[in-house]
Amino acid sequence: MNRTESHAIIHVIDDEAPFRRSLIFLLESAGWLAKGHESGEAFLDHLPDFPVGGGCLVLDIRMPRISGLELQRRLLATASPWPIIFMTGHGDVDLAVQAMKDGAIDFLQKPFKDQVFLDTVERAVGISQERQQASQRCQDARHLLARLSPRESEVGRLLARGLSNKEIARELSISDNTVHVHRQHVMEKTGTGSAAELARLILRADPNGLD
Repeated sequence: MNRTESHAIIHVIDDEAPFRRSLIFLLESAGWLAKGHESGEAFLDHLPDFPVGGGCLVLDIRMPRISGLELQRRLLATASPWPIIFMTGHGDVDLAVQAMKDGAIDFLQKPFKDQVFLDTVERAVGISQERQQASQRCQDARHLLARLSPRESEVGRLLARGLSNKEIARELSISDNTVHVHRQHVMEKTGTGSAAELARLILRADPNGLD
C-alpha cells in the first residue's frame, strides 16, 4: 500500500507561506497527503477529524497570536490524538524541550534536511496508527464487557484477580454453584477461555480495571 492509499494526512501549520508550501511539496513528492494552514487559528477553525489512516501535525513553535505551544496545549485539553512534530529556530530549544515534555513526538531545528524531516513524519504517523489500534482494541474490549450483567461483572472481576469459585462465593455471599453459572456466562459472553485471558481483556478496556 502506498502512502496516499493509507489515507494518512499531514497538516503543516506555519505562518511563512513559502516555507509551508515547500514542506507540502516535499511531503507530496514522498507520497503523503498534506494540507497547509497559515496559523493555529486557521487549523482550529476547520479542526479536521482524525483520519482513519493516521497522521500528524507539523507545527512552527513560534507563530503570531496562537503559538505552536499554545495550539499544543489547546489540543491536549481536548484529548486530541494528533501526534505533533515541532519546528524550531536556534533560540527555541528550551521551548522545544517543554513541548517534548507535553507529549510532542520530536522537534526539528530549522534548517533541517529533507530526509530527516520525512523520517520523523513517518515515525509520527506510525505512532498515530499504533494509538488508533490500541484505541480500537480498548473499544472492542469495552463492548464485550458491556454484555455482562452487573453480577457477572463482579464475578468476572474477582475471577480475573485470581480468586477461586469458593473465594468469590464467600466474597459475594452467594453459592458456589451460582458462581459457577456466572463464570460460564462471563466466559461465553466475552469469548475468553481462562482467568488470565479475562484479566487481559479487562485491563485492555481499563488499565485500572483490576484495582
